[in-house]
This record gives sequence, structure tokens and C-alpha cells, in this order.
Amino acid sequence: MAALADLIAWRDALQAARYSGARRVVYGGKETEFKSDSEMAAALAALNRQIDAAGTAPRVSLIRVSSSKGI
Repeated sequence: MAALADLIAWRDALQAARYSGARRVVYGGKETEFKSDSEMAAALAALNRQIDAAGTAPRVSLIRVSSSKGI
């Protein structure tokens, strides 16, 4: 999996191309041409999911409970 900074940069490049109406994205020496806007939207959604997964902390799997009778 790519680094978080790379994923964010790829997403920004893809969003800029989508908002400008271009179907071709060039980033890091690689060129990708999308057939439709819905294909670009799907790629953006996938990138956003990867960014969310990379930026979140792992779930807590252990909870300790302590109680007393107050005596």
C-alpha cells in the first residue's frame, strides 16, 4: 500500500483533472485515461477509502472494568 502522502497527492491530481473536465491524469510519470466521469468517481471513492483506512487508528480490542463496593 502506498504512503498516506502519496494517496492524498494522487487524489488531489485526480480531483483537479475531474473538475477541469479532463479525462487524462498524469502523476509521477504515469498517465491514466478514464473513459467516463463515473469511472473517475469510482477511482476517487477508492482513493478516499484507502486514505480513510490509512489515517485511522486501530480499534481497541481490550477494555478493563474495575469496580468496588465502596467499603
